[in-house]
Amino acid sequence: MSDQSSERFQAGLEMRKQVLGAEHVERSLATASEFSRPVQELVTEYCWGEVWTREGLDLRTRSLLNLVMLTALNRGHEFAVHVRGAVANGVTESEIQEALLQAAVYVGAPAALESFRIAERTLGELRAQGVAVQ
Repeated sequence: MSDQSSERFQAGLEMRKQVLGAEHVERSLATASEFSRPVQELVTEYCWGEVWTREGLDLRTRSLLNLVMLTALNRGHEFAVHVRGAVANGVTESEIQEALLQAAVYVGAPAALESFRIAERTLGELRAQGVAVQ
């Protein structure tokens, strides 16, 4: 189990909230069962605290990479979460579209088609919530 008082966990929690929104992160952690809590803590500490906080790539680039990788893996739920994060990181609708077209060529049309559907729905939800999508 993760040490929630560690600097890396706290940095991960802050970054995760910055990208995905505090409400989403707090809900994910609050609704974690005893069984799933360790994986929530793991991704907070290592994905968000160790990798997302590194200086080698900006947040926009990390978001675009995640969208393409999640498309390749065909992970719709996480893809939708990261579309929201990409918008929060300043990724434009056009850039999301271009990243998904690139993915279509390299990982396959069925995966990209599903991601296009999810992205379009998620972008629409963001607009309905009053979020400015560029």
